[in-house]
Amino acid sequence: MGVTERGSDRVNVWEARWLRAFHLLYYACLALGLILSAGEREGPAPVSLVALALLAGWHWLFVVREPRLLGRLHPMALHLAVLCALYVALVLADRSYDVVIFGLMPQAYLMLPTPWSYAGAVAVIGCTFAARGYLDDPGVGWQLAGSCGLVVAIGMFVTYVSRQSAQNKTVGVLEERARLAREIHDTIAQGLSGVITQLEAAEQAMPEQGRPDLPAVRRRLALAKELARDNLREARRSVDALRPGPLEDARLDAALAEVAGRWSRTSGVSATVTVEGTPRPLPGEAGTVLLRAAQEGLSNAAKHARAGRVAITLTYMDDEVTLDVFDDGIGFDPGARGSGYGLAAMRERARGVGGTLTVESAPGEGTALCLRIPSN
Repeated sequence: MGVTERGSDRVNVWEARWLRAFHLLYYACLALGLILSAGEREGPAPVSLVALALLAGWHWLFVVREPRLLGRLHPMALHLAVLCALYVALVLADRSYDVVIFGLMPQAYLMLPTPWSYAGAVAVIGCTFAARGYLDDPGVGWQLAGSCGLVVAIGMFVTYVSRQSAQNKTVGVLEERARLAREIHDTIAQGLSGVITQLEAAEQAMPEQGRPDLPAVRRRLALAKELARDNLREARRSVDALRPGPLEDARLDAALAEVAGRWSRTSGVSATVTVEGTPRPLPGEAGTVLLRAAQEGLSNAAKHARAGRVAITLTYMDDEVTLDVFDDGIGFDPGARGSGYGLAAMRERARGVGGTLTVESAPGEGTALCLRIPSN
């Protein structure tokens, strides 16, 4: 199961809990009305007990047991009308059941779609006035308008909160997709690119005429297999926890040295790692962002820069950590519009942890990447 699916499951659990809470509120109000009625000298009237049983049973059969129909005008409007009619009969038989209104009121917003839910809430208020005999009172119009206005205002607020929650969930899904895209780019895509590079080199060592350079072919194939195995392990780790493998059992400086060493073996280009300051644990995803930036810098140096040397410097300062990746390759114009995803992904990662990424380069002068991340 993917991360996005797990997030969706958490949302569904949250919604199920709210539905359960509204249903419990409804039945708690029915029980409270029964208790109040039992406290009267005469006790509950048989008619009220019948209406109470019908209210409880109808709600259970057609609302609680049919969650897939919630939010549909048909047949939920019919079920709400039946519940309102039973509520009027119940209150006419025994005024102790006035409290049921507090459990019935939210059902309009639960059962009906917007804007019909507002009409349902107004209908419930009208039933309350009718059951209590208020419709013949002078000035009832203002009371009814005020009560309906309050109920509609509360419903609009709840609807607004629900929409904001839905928008937040959508934003969360989009952010998760972007993070997955970065993970795929930084792991699977880079690994496959390295495998292709080694296989192409092996192919070049096998000329169409003449004897192939078998030691070179074997060396390239061995490197390709090593890259494929590493990439497979990294993909499995990403699926399990979306956490970079080298950081699981090593500090950041050791993880950088491991990544640089593996890259040097596969690319044939020297890569050095220098650590300045005192290494210390980094908060949150800072270590992951720094490691991914180093991997992207090395990947770009191999694919585009035609570099002869790459230097990685990790610097621990009092309030921030910086990562510098310098290569002596052909360079490029940072202001030119490119089609690559790597630098954009690095900037997104940096912003996600409050950091900044700067790129300094010019044609023929190499490239320097500098990533700064607050460490407090």
